[in-house]
Amino acid sequence: MSVKNIMIVGVGGQGTLLTSRILGNLAVRGGYDVKLSEVHGMAQRGGSVVTFVRYGEQVAEPIVEAGQADVLIAFERLEALRYLHFLKEDGVVIVNDWRIDPITVVTGAAAYPEGVLDTLCAARKTIVVEAMKTAKELGVPKSFNVVVLGAAARYVGFGREDWLKVIEETVPPKTVEVNLKAFEAGYLL
Repeated sequence: MSVKNIMIVGVGGQGTLLTSRILGNLAVRGGYDVKLSEVHGMAQRGGSVVTFVRYGEQVAEPIVEAGQADVLIAFERLEALRYLHFLKEDGVVIVNDWRIDPITVVTGAAAYPEGVLDTLCAARKTIVVEAMKTAKELGVPKSFNVVVLGAAARYVGFGREDWLKVIEETVPPKTVEVNLKAFEAGYLL
């Protein structure tokens, strides 16, 4: 197997780090060499957070270069657009249809781009997920990241049961049940 490159992008507080741990643990469970890297930026203030998960028989470095990502998992529309150049031509974007205005938009220094989802769909294979809506229907909006992960699962690989087992082992014990439901809801989208 060649190295599989996954990028997870969002803003601070959206669960990118937990999601990368789930993916990393899943790949380790699958017997692969795994490298993780995290870039936090101004995460505590709603800034961009990027994590890289690379796995394969032998992985030399943790960073995904531009044009190398097989899958881009984005918890917010603009973050997907911002990091689209990392995706391979035949890669896939799984994007949560959610808008979070960056500080430059909030202060009026910039405008939030129009047609972000249209731009993504025109550029690469794009799967749009209304994860927040689904998570609210489950009664736990904070689980939206695992809904997105469920939707991404078929593009990342591994068996459904392996995903469920790793989620159960990785998330905080009091959140296991809701995260399993969130994953299943995303998996069925």
